[in-house]
Amino acid sequence: MSDATPVDSSLGMRELTPPEKKIIADAVALSIKDPASAKYRWAKISNSAEGSVNYCGMVDAKSPYPAYNGLQAYIVETKVTDGKVSSAVVGLIAGGKDIAIVTKMCKKYGLNPNDAT
Repeated sequence: MSDATPVDSSLGMRELTPPEKKIIADAVALSIKDPASAKYRWAKISNSAEGSVNYCGMVDAKSPYPAYNGLQAYIVETKVTDGKVSSAVVGLIAGGKDIAIVTKMCKKYGLNPNDAT
C-alpha cells in the first residue's frame, strides 16, 4: 500500500455508509468472478477526515483462482474526502490458506479483516 498510514486510534472507528460500501465493493469486484453474487462482511473504518486510509474486510465470492473460492480477505486503499470514502483501489485479495498473508498486511496498519461482520 502506498502512503496510507496505520490507523490513528484516537480518531475512532465508524461504520461505512451504503455509498462507501458500493465504492469499495466496486473496487473489489474487479478481482472476483460473478461480483453480483458476492457477499461482503464489513468492518469499521478509521474516522479520518482526509487522505489515504487503508481498509480491510472479507468477501465470500468466486475467485479467478479456484483455490481462493469462498471467503477471501482483502485490503484496499481508500481516498477519504470531507470525511467520506471517495475512491478505493484493491491492494491485495486472497482466500484459502493465503488469507493469512492479507491478515498480516492488515495487521501492519492496525486492522483485522476478521473484525468484519
